[in-house]
Amino acid sequence: MARRTAALPRGVGQAHPYFAERAENAEIWDVEGRRWIDFCAGIAVVNTGHCHAKVMAAARAQLDKFTHTCFQVVAYEGYVALCERLNAAAPGTTPKKSFLVNSGAEAVENAVKIARAATGRSGVIAFGGSFHGRTMFGMALTGKVAPYKIKFGPFPAEIFHVPFPDSLHGISEDESITAIERLFKYSIEPTRVAAILIEPVQGEGGYVPAPLGFLRRLRTLCDTHGILLIADEVQTGIARCGKLFATEHYGVEPDIITLAKGLGGGTTVSAVVGKAAVMDAAEPGGLGSTYAGNPVAVASALAVLEVIDEEKLCDRALVLGEQMRNRFNAMKSRFSSMAEVRGLGAMTAVEFCRDGDPHQPAADIANALKDEAAKRGLLLLMCGTYGNVLRVMVPLTLSDALLEEGLDIIEASLEAIGA
Repeated sequence: MARRTAALPRGVGQAHPYFAERAENAEIWDVEGRRWIDFCAGIAVVNTGHCHAKVMAAARAQLDKFTHTCFQVVAYEGYVALCERLNAAAPGTTPKKSFLVNSGAEAVENAVKIARAATGRSGVIAFGGSFHGRTMFGMALTGKVAPYKIKFGPFPAEIFHVPFPDSLHGISEDESITAIERLFKYSIEPTRVAAILIEPVQGEGGYVPAPLGFLRRLRTLCDTHGILLIADEVQTGIARCGKLFATEHYGVEPDIITLAKGLGGGTTVSAVVGKAAVMDAAEPGGLGSTYAGNPVAVASALAVLEVIDEEKLCDRALVLGEQMRNRFNAMKSRFSSMAEVRGLGAMTAVEFCRDGDPHQPAADIANALKDEAAKRGLLLLMCGTYGNVLRVMVPLTLSDALLEEGLDIIEASLEAIGA
């Protein structure tokens, strides 16, 4: 840790003061030999578990062939095969096209580039509480100031934010739609808006699922005004929510979808998937990146998709989510600090408050839980605009026994901190 502090800038955070030595499925062992149950999954990345045998074998096999050509210089079949798989799986009947980049932020920025090219418009609407990356445009789209925007402005123009529906805090679907309509009156005409960007379940914003009817209303509003609907599925996608794409739950076909995190099974790859006519709007050479679609990451991603199918991890995500929320709701009857239990598929959250009042966020309780659970061998992460939300991101491959062991630690930790 002393070496880390001396070598790295303080802006690089670290939730737990430990260093990994090895990991397997839903467990991590640190350099001091301690074993941890992992309820973080690298921030919802290793959906197929740490070091899944099939994913590792695919990566090793590719390493023996080549590690880089730059796809735009000399192409390779795996990149094409992965795009074909994503095109076939994406929601809706409209023909799709895809391309690969490196990170969630890069996927989001490229989605906006494509939307602007396809519509000839510049404006983008996003939501309060959203997170879309740490690049300058990603930060501009993000609807959360601390810690992502502090000291980094000014940000790109033509980005507007409206409230995200959140029943616990009294924000209805109607209010969110009305806020967009007010934007059209006060700030930007709808004929200048290229896209509306939304996470089906907000990640950093607190694991808040969009109401089931809300995305349909956005789809209608977008169709009315010729606006594209972009679904940011960087965290919700790749089986995390019980479907390969979370938008499948909503019965909506976005114009563009961004993917990352779980796609590579721990390797670095992201994707932009969209309606073919929209995706073809950019000129040749307008899309791409030197490292985009790295051959090893592509091989890993193809193996991830096979594992999801073979091990029925979408179904497993639904079961895990139900088990977790049932257990947390039982805890909620005992601990007044638990304001709400929520989620979609395996994305599960608990929001903490003071004195049973959801309008008094209790980040201190959430952080005390994280620290106490770590002492007992469980890794947790928090999120939310006020940092008061526990987000559980278990690998979808973990056993019921390990899930219960982790939930037992959470309950014991809540007791220990007097929540």
